[in-house]
Formats: sequence, C-alpha cells, structure tokens
Amino acid sequence: MTPTKKGNLVPRPPKRTEYEIRFATTNAQRGWRDLVATARNAMADTWDFLTTTPLTTTPINYRLRGALGVITRGGKTHERWQHKPTLKGSARIWFYVDGSTVFLEQIHTSHPNQTK
Repeated sequence: MTPTKKGNLVPRPPKRTEYEIRFATTNAQRGWRDLVATARNAMADTWDFLTTTPLTTTPINYRLRGALGVITRGGKTHERWQHKPTLKGSARIWFYVDGSTVFLEQIHTSHPNQTK
C-alpha cells in the first residue's frame, strides 16, 4: 500500500455507470493540457460529458462523417466522434469508445483543417 501524504489530491471515485477516459496518443495528452490551461471550466464540463454520455448526439458532440468517421486501433474499427468543448469556440476533441473507455485520440486547440 502506498503511503499517503497530507495535501495529496483526493481522486474522484467514478460511478459504476461512468466511462473511463484515457489518452490514445501523446499528442492528445498535450492538447488536453493546453485546453485545460486556457478553458478550465469548459474542460471540466467536457470531462463530465465524456464520462457520462459520450455517445449522445448533440450540437457539440457528434460522429464525424466520411473517411474521418472511422478509426482502426488494435485491429478493431471504431466510430470516431467529435466534441466541441464550447459551442462557439474552435477547439475540437476527436475520440472513440471501446467498451466503457473513451479514448481521446486527437485534441485540436483550433478548428482542424480536415473538417473545414
């Protein structure tokens, strides 16, 4: 058992029905860090959305279309989704879901050229 120290952050326990969020790439990890630095509240809302309802279609969360709409990882094909942390902002999060895990694949701090 790892010793605990005074002042350590207390991790939020996930509900049984929640999705786990993981980075699929190191670039996604960097992009997440950059967006949190510039839009912390929106990213907290994004976290809540992606852990509870990542496969819900809304004006800010939807499947990508065409060739961008699928991604193959580990020999499995997945639908690729896009989430906009803010309705009017240009940042985009591309992700896919495998079981009960949301994999953040690409995080764009501005509108990606591929979808313009």
